[in-house]
Amino acid sequence: MDRVIRVGSRESRLAVIQSEIVMDAIREADPTVTTELVTMKTTGDKILDRTLDQIGGKGLFVRELDRALLAGEVDLTVHSMKDLPAELDANLPIVAVSRREAPYDVLVLPEGCEVWDQSKPVGCASARRSIQLKALYPELDIRPIRGNIQTRLRKLDSGEYGALVLAQAGLHRLGLDSRIHRVFSPEELIPSACQGILAVQAREGFDPSCLRTFHDQDAFVCAMAERAFIRALDGGCSSPVAAFARLVDVHTMKLTGMYVSTDRRHMRVETIHCSPTDGTARATELAKRMKREG
Repeated sequence: MDRVIRVGSRESRLAVIQSEIVMDAIREADPTVTTELVTMKTTGDKILDRTLDQIGGKGLFVRELDRALLAGEVDLTVHSMKDLPAELDANLPIVAVSRREAPYDVLVLPEGCEVWDQSKPVGCASARRSIQLKALYPELDIRPIRGNIQTRLRKLDSGEYGALVLAQAGLHRLGLDSRIHRVFSPEELIPSACQGILAVQAREGFDPSCLRTFHDQDAFVCAMAERAFIRALDGGCSSPVAAFARLVDVHTMKLTGMYVSTDRRHMRVETIHCSPTDGTARATELAKRMKREG
């Protein structure tokens, strides 16, 4: 009898597309498996009139999915890995991560515009982006914006904003590359930890063999280093911290971390090189030292 794997997902169009990527990989790895998609609206999707730091941070995007997974209502859950809180339930391990899509932040202009009107506010959803963007363009009026990508684009196109800063990976997965006006280099805007990576969670004891063709070990190593940096700084969605790791070669990881003081008046950026096997430990050391030195 065919095995059925139920995959839990947020109900946004992007979340569904991302879950379908995982489901396709499962069926390719094991054609005897049948997959079922189970969607739900999370607390973070329901409350859109306040910024995430005002309502509890990134955990609000996973709470309902975690509950369904623990209750056995679904067998796997799929997340944009950058949305996972720094601390995870030990009973719900990450069992696979995707190859990393383009991890960068991008500038998006209103439909049909070729010139950025900087007299209008820029919609920006995170403190990490806002602080770095303000350093690049001190005169900008940067305002928070919530909602899924389509909702944000509608607000942009209606004239409410002059531009948005979004993740390139999400636009690409939605087939909206044409909306990208410019790509920010990681030297301009350090990406969110794990941006561009999908994470699959399961209950402890789940056999991940059906995800063997999906899992990318290079992305996993980088993601664990980035998460270690954020965790060492107690970083949540509201924390203006960032980490970006890249494998230069099989022997070398390049990790850039950003630390911002509590009052947000001072920002530090530092880059280290280390062995990929030491990435998590070295990232933790870097974060603690940057915090200690202020």
